[in-house]
Amino acid sequence: MGRAGRGALGVAVVVAVAVLGGCSTGGTDATVAKVGGDASSPVTSTPRPFVGKLSFEYHGTRPQKETINQALDIKNDDDRSVVPVLAFTPLDKQHKVLSQVKVRTVYGSDRGALVVPYGWGMDILRFSGPGAQEVADVRVRVVSVVPARIRAGIHDVTAQPLDAQGHKVDKFHRFAALRLSNTDGFAVSVRVAYLVYDEPPKGQTQQAVVVVPVGGLTRVPAHGTALVKVTGAAAAAVARYSDGPAVSIKPYNSQ
Repeated sequence: MGRAGRGALGVAVVVAVAVLGGCSTGGTDATVAKVGGDASSPVTSTPRPFVGKLSFEYHGTRPQKETINQALDIKNDDDRSVVPVLAFTPLDKQHKVLSQVKVRTVYGSDRGALVVPYGWGMDILRFSGPGAQEVADVRVRVVSVVPARIRAGIHDVTAQPLDAQGHKVDKFHRFAALRLSNTDGFAVSVRVAYLVYDEPPKGQTQQAVVVVPVGGLTRVPAHGTALVKVTGAAAAAVARYSDGPAVSIKPYNSQ
């Protein structure tokens, strides 16, 4: 986030939602033999739908400095990584619906782009439209949830910016590539977002006003690194916003 922490503190509210259903785990019917009948005459049995175990906590701000505002913590009590599609209803301090406010996400939990590991994952929310500054909480609805094809990392993948000569630079300076590092003992797949934050007045939450993908889906080997070149729209964004006060580089689990 920015170089200096913000003093404004928002409301941290727990929003718990049970996942009522989702897609089947297999996608096709399983074939079984009839009991006491001819094994060559199979019948079909539909597998039970996958039921995820998700709950949520929204944090407008956190008491710690240098932490992301408008963050959605996602708790996954299933023993495997999952891919949710979530829908959000923004609420004000009185828990009244802000019907003109649109909610979008940075990592894509609203469109099935985020893989949530067992334990905790997160996304970052963005609000726009009349009343966007009044959002104090969100109501979360699980549209669907399916098991992930790719296991999410236990530890966060880190991103080290590099200049055109391959030297380390910080996120506030112009960089030409990112070296992604994975400390887990298995390979993971991530996407990377370059974020530019606004600088709101005291009492309002800070949000990402520019979100630009850097590269595409990238596999990072176990205990290894991967290099992502900064090109196209990402290079233009870095050139424009480098040396600014509030930017960040965020790898996140995806598939």
